[in-house]
Amino acid sequence: MIKKQLSKVKLAYAPAGPNAFRRMIGSAEGATAGEIVAVYDKNDRPYGVGLYNPRSQIALRIFTRENPDVFDLETFIKRQVSRAVDFRRSVLKLDKTTDACRLVHDYGDGLPGLVVDRYGDNIVLEFYSFAMYRLAPLLEAAFREHFPKAVFHHRASSYTETMEGFTLPTWQQAGPQKAQDGKLRAVSPAKKARVSENGVLFEVDLAGGHKTGFFCDQRDNRLYASSLAEGRSVLDICSYTGGFGIYAMKLGGAKEVTCVELDAEAVELSKRNANINKVKIDPVCSDAFPYMRQMFQNSKKYEMVILDPYKLVASREDQEKGIFKYRDFNRLALSLVAEGGLFVSCSCSGLVSMDDFSHIVRAAAANAGRRAHIFRKSGAGADHPVASDYPEGEYLKAIWARVY
Repeated sequence: MIKKQLSKVKLAYAPAGPNAFRRMIGSAEGATAGEIVAVYDKNDRPYGVGLYNPRSQIALRIFTRENPDVFDLETFIKRQVSRAVDFRRSVLKLDKTTDACRLVHDYGDGLPGLVVDRYGDNIVLEFYSFAMYRLAPLLEAAFREHFPKAVFHHRASSYTETMEGFTLPTWQQAGPQKAQDGKLRAVSPAKKARVSENGVLFEVDLAGGHKTGFFCDQRDNRLYASSLAEGRSVLDICSYTGGFGIYAMKLGGAKEVTCVELDAEAVELSKRNANINKVKIDPVCSDAFPYMRQMFQNSKKYEMVILDPYKLVASREDQEKGIFKYRDFNRLALSLVAEGGLFVSCSCSGLVSMDDFSHIVRAAAANAGRRAHIFRKSGAGADHPVASDYPEGEYLKAIWARVY
């Protein structure tokens, strides 16, 4: 029985979804930050097992409704990882088209506070929860059963570290061996990996860059956008390492591609990505806003404009400001679309719904004096599943329109 090893957390009332905030916690007998805890309802009936951190905004992430009296953590981790890997391999059959994909998508795979991306033999674990971070050895052991050559990398944003109260060690990679004390031994694997996605090659920065180093979530959208790019001049705004633009050139046969990105290191990586794919792009290191304003003043138009900015709404407190920025982004981008041209607008803010985002794009079109005929709406690839009780996991939205 594992119950004796788990501290007990009692709910004041049950949350609507899997997350319980501090006000929902009735008592936490001996539980400390970063623990796996047994969860009981206000009547002291078994409710499940969760990740506990009283200093976090999300004090309790309930990852299973199994009875804590008979719960076994190692068995659970192995089962969830096995299910996640099998879904990508047997159901989605991603190995046929790519060696880069999301292996774990938070609640969508029953492992909250964690995303895991695979880049060839490299597996990057990004932690959003202190308790999940403490489970790294169990997670890596479970993944190694499916990827015996894996080299593991740990990531966490400074925001997460501050909110959750942990700090990654100076080394962020863990090799396949363990030191004699059982702790994961630091190694120095290559900082970059090369992956193939639908026949397009990309270098991924495993030590730096944004998120886990690449954005697997846009795989399907990149492919569809390339099918529309033939013979068109393409502007890829907030292009990061050139994903949409290089697809448009290599697979789509675009006439010309301009990739605009503020991060100088990402721009350099986009140049290398273009070179390894033997295509030519025009990489521009610039803030998107002044660049778009300058192009508008120059009466420059593009036959396809792709806008994929960073997350502009990270919390409910900055929602109004973020939505205003989305409108401004889209208004400027729409003003650069040629008559009858195509516009692809993306949002990765989970707090902005598809309905809200559609309204933003429509309002931006009106402000720009353009008519946008929306013909498609899409989201992240199927390797980013969404739990039915956690719709916030459906964060990525893409709106496709023809503009007049």
